[in-house]
Amino acid sequence: MVQDIVFVTGNANKLKEVQMLLSGSDINLSNEPLDLDELQDTDLQKIAVAKCQQAVQVLGAGKPVFVEDTALTFQEFNGLPGAYIKWFLKSMGLEKIVQMLDNFPNKSAQAITTIAYADSEGKIHVFEGITDGKIVPARGPTAFGWDPIFEPLESHGQTYAEMTKEDKNVISHRGRAFAKFNQFLSGN
Repeated sequence: MVQDIVFVTGNANKLKEVQMLLSGSDINLSNEPLDLDELQDTDLQKIAVAKCQQAVQVLGAGKPVFVEDTALTFQEFNGLPGAYIKWFLKSMGLEKIVQMLDNFPNKSAQAITTIAYADSEGKIHVFEGITDGKIVPARGPTAFGWDPIFEPLESHGQTYAEMTKEDKNVISHRGRAFAKFNQFLSGN
């Protein structure tokens, strides 16, 4: 049975990547570029759940909907910039984000995606994917966020930006979160 689900995003690149990750499943994905308030917190699950609850209020109950929130955490900074990476990127750019770690030997980072899904009954389910890696000087195309500065440990020395979309999706935080989400949807 095909499920109609709304993905709340205004990010065209993110939408394309999610469509690719969910291709082959029994999901009819549409999107709504809602401008939701973002809870200011370091807890990604709290942020995603709050955004999902807002989306349900705006779109109306009974419509399955999900939001996705992504973070980039630096071990040296106890998890920052975390959920604030979008704003760091917007105000500083890739080069200055990399420079933040110049005086520290530890360049370890985690890419984290958290999905909050409200089913047709309004119950919220949370799925998370994590990829370990390190921060490196930018390499590869700069079209998709911080991909050029994140080198996953499993990537054989490539940044996300240098990888093919297919290879990236196998090991990425988003790919892992959506694999869990898809598995959940397949069981319902």
